[in-house]
Amino acid sequence: MSSIPIVQIRQTPGKIGIETTQGSFSIKQPKADLEITTTPAELEIHQAKTELTVDQSRAFAAYTGGSHLEMSKRLYSNIQQVFLQGLSKRVEMGERMREFYKPGNSLGDIMRSRSLDKPPFIEYRGPASSANVDINISFTPATLDVRLGGVDIQTRINAPEIEYNKGNVNIYMQQYPSVQFTPPAPPTVDTTM
Repeated sequence: MSSIPIVQIRQTPGKIGIETTQGSFSIKQPKADLEITTTPAELEIHQAKTELTVDQSRAFAAYTGGSHLEMSKRLYSNIQQVFLQGLSKRVEMGERMREFYKPGNSLGDIMRSRSLDKPPFIEYRGPASSANVDINISFTPATLDVRLGGVDIQTRINAPEIEYNKGNVNIYMQQYPSVQFTPPAPPTVDTTM
């Protein structure tokens, strides 16, 4: 039987290679810049001096009688009363002397009682009291002057910094396609005779 020559076909498929690198994306935003200015508050206090006045003239008048003019006024103002007291004593003595016949009204008894009487004391000093010293305090309330301070805040916003690195795609032929034809072997001719 005769064989039919066969042509051999060998095919290699093509291969495409693809390599990719991803892109990168970064966002940075610097902090905002702040400028803060403060104005301090001011407080002023105005206070007038407090005045203290001490008047001891009545205390000195009670201790020493005070000035000559004050003592003289007190003496002269009391003389009328002392005079009237002395006059009433003399009248009383005269009444007793008029009634000499009564027991105890003899001239000797009257003179003895007169010698035992103390002379009236004329007070030349002022009255003694714990309230003789006058203290006067002149107080002026403080005035306050307040000036308010403040805070001034200035903000400057910094824009975001965006950075993008593109990715890459590399396409290449990893294997080229091919078709190979192999013809049949030539027939052998028998040349023997």
